[in-house]
Amino acid sequence: MAQKDELWWRHGIFYQIYPRSFQDSNADGVGDIAGIIDRLPYLQALGIDAVWLSPIFPSPMADFGYDIADYTAVDPLFGTMDDFDALMTTAHASGLKIILDLVPNHTSWFIASRSSRDDPKRNWYVWREPAADGGPPNNWLSEFGGSAWQYGATTRQYYYHAFLAEQPDLNSRNPAVREAIHDLMRFWLRKGVDGFRVDVIWHLIKDAEFRDNPLNPNFQPGRPPHERILPLHSADQPEVDEVIAEIRRVVDQFDCHVLIGEIYLPAERLVAYYGKNLAGAHLPFNFALLSAPWDARGIEKIIFEYESALAAGAWPNWVLGNNDRPRVASRGRGAGARGRDAVVDLAGNADALLRRRDRHAPGGDCARSGARSLREERSRDRRRP
Repeated sequence: MAQKDELWWRHGIFYQIYPRSFQDSNADGVGDIAGIIDRLPYLQALGIDAVWLSPIFPSPMADFGYDIADYTAVDPLFGTMDDFDALMTTAHASGLKIILDLVPNHTSWFIASRSSRDDPKRNWYVWREPAADGGPPNNWLSEFGGSAWQYGATTRQYYYHAFLAEQPDLNSRNPAVREAIHDLMRFWLRKGVDGFRVDVIWHLIKDAEFRDNPLNPNFQPGRPPHERILPLHSADQPEVDEVIAEIRRVVDQFDCHVLIGEIYLPAERLVAYYGKNLAGAHLPFNFALLSAPWDARGIEKIIFEYESALAAGAWPNWVLGNNDRPRVASRGRGAGARGRDAVVDLAGNADALLRRRDRHAPGGDCARSGARSLREERSRDRRRP
């Protein structure tokens, strides 16, 4: 009988694939699902445990797939649903798990909502009256530049977009919106996916009073313009806890699955996204190393501060790269021996951490499907992504 391991993600190594640039199987200049299937032996050879796919859903591609038009289909740019099913079957047979990108904060499902103030979908998005001068309702800024409010001439109100104007934010205070997200999650979970990475999870709830954000007293010229204000009211709101807990309960309806949250926050706030009684994200992404200098002692300090902030039972994670940042090899290039020492030091700390935490890890009750412990893989001296 196969060994049980419901906590595979604790020792799993996740490899992100940005499908459009990973492997092109049909020479059209765009990577695709068939190309990912072709490269599964390569991924196995890396010794990874799970593949996280950036969005593969139909999209206008204003933000390269993070502006989703249909959450339960595959964009023809990447292939078909049959291709996806083949990927799932082949990956699982190879001992690899598949994690999908879940983007519940913003969509391009917007036609009905913007058509009329009385449309049933109106409250699916965040609409506000203009300010007294006719301008935006408050001073919130888009992370992609400029005001986060776009005027809708048809209904004479502004809608909120934390990112592009083509990506209006959903109103996660609306129970119907949350249930729609839960339904699309169940669609993919029933198809066999092993979990989700949730995009910009700390943005899901906005201040109910839509108060102005305060100015950032530490803003420096040359920094991104949206950093001129502190997102005190436009993100990281206390009510987000229950929204995430609901998403987690959907994931927990299926065995052996993982919920990962994208969160760019300091460690003391990041750890809150594990949730009350650890009922939030299994792994709120820890991005501290993405901007850390390649210096062993500096990385040691980051590890200590992050570990100190974790609640009992919260499992740590370390992100070395993603689609928003340069490759880790590029960042470390030129660091020489000091850069290599930093990576070795992190590896040593990770092994010590695993030894300490493994003694307290409860047993699992679902079939292990190819996940291997970090120490076992290192002993085989395989090259790491």
